[in-house]
This record gives sequence, C-alpha cells and structure tokens, in this order.
Amino acid sequence: MERAQLPLNALRAFEAAARHLNFTRAAIELCVSQGAVSHQVAQLERRLGTRLFHRLPRGIALTDDGQALVPVLADAFDRVGATLDRYAAGRFQEVLHVGVVGTFATGWLLERLDAFAHDFPHIDVRVSINNNRVDLAGEALDYAIRFGDGAWHGTHAEPLAAAPLSPLCAPAVAARLTDAAALTQERLLRSYRANEWTRWFHAAGISAPSPRGPMFDSSALMVGAAMAGLGVALAPPSMFTRELSAERLVQPFPLEIDAGRYWLTRLFSREEGAAMRSFRGWMIGELGQAGRG
Repeated sequence: MERAQLPLNALRAFEAAARHLNFTRAAIELCVSQGAVSHQVAQLERRLGTRLFHRLPRGIALTDDGQALVPVLADAFDRVGATLDRYAAGRFQEVLHVGVVGTFATGWLLERLDAFAHDFPHIDVRVSINNNRVDLAGEALDYAIRFGDGAWHGTHAEPLAAAPLSPLCAPAVAARLTDAAALTQERLLRSYRANEWTRWFHAAGISAPSPRGPMFDSSALMVGAAMAGLGVALAPPSMFTRELSAERLVQPFPLEIDAGRYWLTRLFSREEGAAMRSFRGWMIGELGQAGRG
C-alpha cells in the first residue's frame, strides 16, 4: 500500500465518524450524505485491510485498529488546521513563543508589542509570564526573558538591560524616611532572591535589620504592595518609570545595587529561525534607543 494513495476524504470521514460515533452526525458536520460517509469509511477499511468500526444494531463502535488510528488523524488534522490559520491577508504568519519575567513584561515589553506588530506583521507573538521560573523545552518556548546572572544550564543567554535595585515606596512612606537608617524601622518587602536587602544596607554603610515582611515571587507584585503603603520594595526603578513619573511611587534614595540583569535566553539546541532573529534584533535596537534616550 502506498501512503500517497490513501484518500483524504475517507480519512476525514473516518475521523469525524470516530468523534461522533455516528455516521449521520459526521455527515452533517462534513455537509455530505450519511451514505457518503459510510461509503468513504468502507473504502478506507478496504485500503487498510482492516475493520475500523463494529457495526452495531444501534450505532457503531471503534475496533482496536480504529482506536489506534483516531489520535494520529486528530493530531494531523489539528496541525494542518493550525498551519492554515497562520495565513492572514495572503501571508504566512510565523508564530513566536516568548516567556517573560513579569516585571520586564509590564515595565517594558507589553507597551511596545504594538510597535513590533507594526514592523513585523507576519510574526504572531505569543507571550507567557514566567516570573523567572521557566522550562524552555517543556513549555515549547522560542525565547525566555529572565532576570539573573545569565548562567542557566544548556541555555544561550544574551544580555538585554541592566536592572539595578533601589528602595521604592509610596509617597507617604517616603515622607518619613529622613535618611537611609530610617529604613530599618520600616516593613521591608522581599523577593525570593535572598540577601538583596542585606547587600543594599551594606552598600549604604548600615547594619542590615533582620528580614521581615511579606515575600513575593514578582517584583511587579512587590512594587504594587509598596504603592499601596504596605512597605518598602527593593526593585529596579527602570521598570517603574510610569509610576515614578506619576508620583505614585518614590525612589527615596539614589543608591542602587547590581543584583543581575535581564537576559534573552534560548536553548542551545534551539536553532534561531527568521522570526526569532527578527525579534532579537528588534529588542536590542529598542533597548539601545531607550539607553541613548
């Protein structure tokens, strides 16, 4: 049997009949007669040399061979449909899957995605938030944007932007911070990365207080709590420029510490396609312009 001789209409008829376990409902879905579906399925059974359905007095049931064929065909038709959906206005849409640490997403990327879509209308970007915990292979990501030192096993990491940390708080809290030592009397909001506050106090020449206050897995959430007056966050001011400009958030002291940067990462085993190269080049260009500005 040659694969090229397998009739596509018969495969489609079988897949629909298998989902409905009913030739009549399959015929309605495919806009053909019930007899046409029955004929197509019988033709496929003859080509394969096996029975795919048990014909019962009140319907049909899949045979073992039919059960084995269903997921293969369903996956194939789904993949064909997904590929056809990627054509828009006569052009093929390349899909790009990007995982992004939440703070970088809300503080920089999301507001610029419209500009990327304008420059690269053939690339369909799918964004997921990972808060620095990401499985590139398991989540089928092309890229992941992370915060840290760039050392992730099996991963190529390209530096994107520095992100020094500094205390950030609500205006009412900032009003009572007469000097850096006054911070020791405040609730210090913490990230899951240890010793960041200790490092900041050391840089300020002050003995660090014992850690206290809520812990967050996202700087964006932590700064939201700080704006609500729940304490002082240690976060990158560069990701909260809108809030600082609107004076909903205050950076009471200029001292900043370097605890890492943002990186564009991909698996070493993931070859860069055209869409990936376009996205990487666009990001580096946009960040370069922001830096010069």
